[in-house]
Amino acid sequence: MPRPSYLPEFPGSMASVATHELVRKTYALLAATLVVTAVAAMFGMSMAFPYQHPFILMILAFGVLFAILFTGAKQGPLALPLVFVFTGLMGLSLGPMLAVTLQLSNGPLIVAESAIGTAAIFGGLSLYAWISKRDFSFMGGFLFVGLIIVILAGIANFFLQMPALQLTVASAALFIFSGYTLVDTSRLVRGGETNPIFITVSLYLDVLNIFLSLLQILSFLQGRRR
Repeated sequence: MPRPSYLPEFPGSMASVATHELVRKTYALLAATLVVTAVAAMFGMSMAFPYQHPFILMILAFGVLFAILFTGAKQGPLALPLVFVFTGLMGLSLGPMLAVTLQLSNGPLIVAESAIGTAAIFGGLSLYAWISKRDFSFMGGFLFVGLIIVILAGIANFFLQMPALQLTVASAALFIFSGYTLVDTSRLVRGGETNPIFITVSLYLDVLNIFLSLLQILSFLQGRRR
């Protein structure tokens, strides 16, 4: 699922005690959302609904996401529960893709490599942004334009079904969401974002899209049919 550009760009400031507390809360919530997604994905692999109605799931997820933006901005009590509803829906929609990958003879290895690769990329880039304290907000405009191109190319490939284009889109998405990881983490550690709901959802989408991109790339390059 593409990452919406909803977080405002603020000038950076050095991390304070309050920022460290925000970082702790954000990553704890991020870990919880990933657990919810993993559990929902396991259910999604065996449920009929995600296979039969993937677009309905996506529409529901987008609807919940916009509800998060509204309630989170107002610090509403529904914001946190909606985050878990959103990540659960994303997990359900991920189930069929995981099931298809696991049907490959080396499917479990591809899923494991994708998860490890995601942890390495996200963790490494987040650590770099944290240590360097650099302001990566200058990348936002370039990444947003790239994201729009990737979305349009993905829509086109839905009809064209060109494997080479799919690989290109996945590779571009990997690059874009790796960049967004730097942007979002620097915003967090420099004190540019104070809403843990917003920054958690942003980082969650970075992680999810890095994983999906790696899963598609590795399935294309290494996948072996039974």
